[in-house]
Amino acid sequence: MHTMQIQIEEALLLHEHHELTLAEMAELTGVAEQDLHEWVLEGLLTPRNPDAGDWVFGADRLTTVRTAYRLRNELDLDNHALALTVSLLERIRTLESEVRILRAQIPAL
Repeated sequence: MHTMQIQIEEALLLHEHHELTLAEMAELTGVAEQDLHEWVLEGLLTPRNPDAGDWVFGADRLTTVRTAYRLRNELDLDNHALALTVSLLERIRTLESEVRILRAQIPAL
């Protein structure tokens, strides 16, 4: 598949309203369904419908899963450490975004 086409498809999938099944998430990220299931139980990944039999996830969670997969492989983290690390990284991203917004509101000196 052409690189540009892959990027376009990934951009479309990241639309906040698009949903992915557990199998689709596994296929798109290369993470085994069993690992994704364990990550849900550990709190690393939250399905939109946690009480339903068939979980679905927002496509925006692709980035989280790919980050977790990379961290697990590169740092050999267990699921608990992985969940904590991903949570802290997401918190940092949120805070950095808030700082950018606040800086934009401060008049230039």
